[in-house]
Amino acid sequence: MSNVIPFPARVREPEPDDFDIDLFTAVDVAIRDLRDIAQRLRGDVTGQEQAEECMLMLARALESARLSG
Repeated sequence: MSNVIPFPARVREPEPDDFDIDLFTAVDVAIRDLRDIAQRLRGDVTGQEQAEECMLMLARALESARLSG
């Protein structure tokens, strides 16, 4: 009896619409990621401060956008 080796399934090329994300979600995810980065930069005070400042800036922009509709 022979051993049949299946070909791997073709992976579909991503469409431009696959990456659509609204601004609120993008900023919310960026804030979360920056919080994680800032925690990992504990030994790098300057990097941690920069990440935290960026996170605060994005949080203020997100809140302002939510209030203005």
